[in-house]
Amino acid sequence: MVIHLNKEEAENAQERIRKAHDVLLGPLDTAIGSTAYEVVYEEDRVKLKHYTPVTEIQFKTPLLVVYALINRETMLDLQPGRSVVQTLLKAGIDLYMVDWGYPGFKDKFLTIDDHVNGYMDRMIDFIRKRHHVPQINLMGICMGGTFCVMYSALHPEKVKNLITTVSPTNFDTDQGLLHVWFRDIDVDRVVDTFGNVPGDLMNCVFLLLNPARLVIDKYVGFYENMGNRPFVENFIRMEKWIFDSPDVPGETFRQFVKDCYQKNLLIQSKMELGGRLVDLKKISMPLLNFYAEFDHLVPPEACNRISQEVGSQDKQDICLDTGHIGIYVSSKSQEEFAPKIVRWLKERDTPIKTERVPGKRRAENKADQTSGVNPNPG
Repeated sequence: MVIHLNKEEAENAQERIRKAHDVLLGPLDTAIGSTAYEVVYEEDRVKLKHYTPVTEIQFKTPLLVVYALINRETMLDLQPGRSVVQTLLKAGIDLYMVDWGYPGFKDKFLTIDDHVNGYMDRMIDFIRKRHHVPQINLMGICMGGTFCVMYSALHPEKVKNLITTVSPTNFDTDQGLLHVWFRDIDVDRVVDTFGNVPGDLMNCVFLLLNPARLVIDKYVGFYENMGNRPFVENFIRMEKWIFDSPDVPGETFRQFVKDCYQKNLLIQSKMELGGRLVDLKKISMPLLNFYAEFDHLVPPEACNRISQEVGSQDKQDICLDTGHIGIYVSSKSQEEFAPKIVRWLKERDTPIKTERVPGKRRAENKADQTSGVNPNPG
């Protein structure tokens, strides 16, 4: 097939190639997860990040963000100007985040109980002790949100406010292809074959959920915008995040598929962890539940029942007009998502008083202000 271009089309094509040459061979800023933090707690492969405050702390209760075991928590700090982490820090939130690390061979035996009642509980106790507070604010992302729901039901006395974002809790739905596939998957064969479930395998599964958009359209869009430096930089950031895929501990994957996707035990308050029943009615703290209307991984039907099943009287569902990743990185969501979290927490948390007070009260107030930013654990 021969394609004939007129003079104007040929000149435009030549100009596009020239711009693409300059951009692709020039310096590019593609760093992700660049907001400053320090690791304040470490256990096995798991680390607890404490982000360096950029303004005076405005909340007495620190916030812990728990990401999924799939992909990396750097999604919340993907690029300048579209960083959930930076928005929360600028609002004066004392922010912690779990880095689940990269599971090795020995981690294949770890269960959900090991993550929820083990690592999460010990990190939360560490934060509570460090800040001298009885409770923390807890926020979960996707599978991490499911873990937060389990944790809040088992340890409600340690959670002041609970925020879930695109977090599956009701798995009895045909709206998401992933739910349909996992309902019939031979998970025993997968785990017995691989041990830990490879991150690359999970990535292939996710891409096959919508190959036209996630493979073809994406790279066509890149070709059409190769001369646009900001587009190229953001594209590479996203690609770096997508393909930075840790393996999933085998027994955790087996239990999650069987108890959640195949038996749907969690939403029925029939799931057990460590010999204890995960009773959603025990979740009595305020709940803010985000989900996305066009989420192909965790459809609204997988998220919107949780508020009906918990025991909390203070609960709110918010459905955003975006997809599973767009809720964190799209420009529109940046104006709705993180700012809403800040406002919601501010209404339910005790802000630190900043006015000058005499004598002993002044010393106590100063101690409160600095307790959340002490770089030394304990």
